[in-house]
Amino acid sequence: MLTNRAKYAIKALLFLAGRFGQGPVQAQVIADEEQIPYKFLEVILLQLRNQGIIHSKVGKGGGHELARAPEDITLLTIVRAIDGPVAPLPCLSKTAYARCDDCPDEKHCGTRQLLSHVHEAQLEQMSRSCLADALPGRRPATAKAAVAKPTKLTRTKMPVVGKSGKGRKTVKTGGEGLRPSARRTS
Repeated sequence: MLTNRAKYAIKALLFLAGRFGQGPVQAQVIADEEQIPYKFLEVILLQLRNQGIIHSKVGKGGGHELARAPEDITLLTIVRAIDGPVAPLPCLSKTAYARCDDCPDEKHCGTRQLLSHVHEAQLEQMSRSCLADALPGRRPATAKAAVAKPTKLTRTKMPVVGKSGKGRKTVKTGGEGLRPSARRTS
């Protein structure tokens, strides 16, 4: 789940994206229009400026504006700038990798295997989504790519877990089930 800080950063950046090329906008105007607490917004804008996402200008005619075109600022860039790593596990992080304390073997860790596919899909989608996608009158660039290809299901023998007569756990091939095919359909 996004933090409020990241959500407010996205709202503020979308506001600036809608006015891209029209000059700086004062923080108070952004706060009022987007219903973001002003002091909280100031901290967020400072983070965005330090990450090179916006430029700030002080004095008369000052304010904040995007440092790059809305097409060049991705959702992944914004969330990482505000919240840091987006990985659900430290061992999956691309920017802040750390081995999990309770995992003796990453290669065979079931939790890591389950979450790695979800995380990769999340990273891909977030890196394709940009501020320009949410501007009025624009069709998101990700709309075409978001159409999922059907997964072919095949019948396979599924492992059946049971107990032997001596109370020991046994695993054998038994019942049938449906699993996604290893081959992709086009």
